[in-house]
Amino acid sequence: MTAMKSLNNNILDVELLLFDLDNTLYRSESGIWECIDERIQIYVAQALDLPIEQARVVQKRYWLDYGATIAGLMAEHDVDPAPYMAYVHDLDARRYLQPNGELADVLAALPQRKAIFTNATAEHARNILSALGLLLYFDVLIGMDEVDFVPKPQPESYQRCLQLLNVDAERCMFIEDSPKNLAPARAMGMWTALVGPRSDGLADYYLDRIEDIGILFGLS
Repeated sequence: MTAMKSLNNNILDVELLLFDLDNTLYRSESGIWECIDERIQIYVAQALDLPIEQARVVQKRYWLDYGATIAGLMAEHDVDPAPYMAYVHDLDARRYLQPNGELADVLAALPQRKAIFTNATAEHARNILSALGLLLYFDVLIGMDEVDFVPKPQPESYQRCLQLLNVDAERCMFIEDSPKNLAPARAMGMWTALVGPRSDGLADYYLDRIEDIGILFGLS
């Protein structure tokens, strides 16, 4: 079931649908994020010469404090982000994901421009979207390198993203699985949709499944 506020003419005028990637366009139980999480811990342990248990503590602290582990590694240890991003996202998405024909049909029916905005890389987004059979529906893939490694939920990241997409915040809907990443988008004037467990007051719309996005625009 999809929970949402009443539709109005403003939402129907949205020009761009901006999607998060991981755990938004596919189910969290796919196993992809567990793989990435493990690779991040390994990289942190090797980069900082730490036992894996301590590396996990550092990893989570940087994620909480900076929005992404690599942002903390850059700020506190001057770690080069390119090797990190390549290593942690080096996986075969087809091992975890199958083409999503239902979502493909929904995206094909929605006339708005569509883009990805992820704290991973554009190449990782291409990998995931290809496995899902959705790549052809997205005009632009924006990863952390495209926004100068400023991660969500830092407001500057969203500002840079909108500049790259040449769209006003009020004409954009941001779809995410993370409430904390929706907050800055909503503060800037974007419409927001949360995918997954409902957190009242943190989004304009709530979707049990990403495949329900079409309902917000009158698709049955």
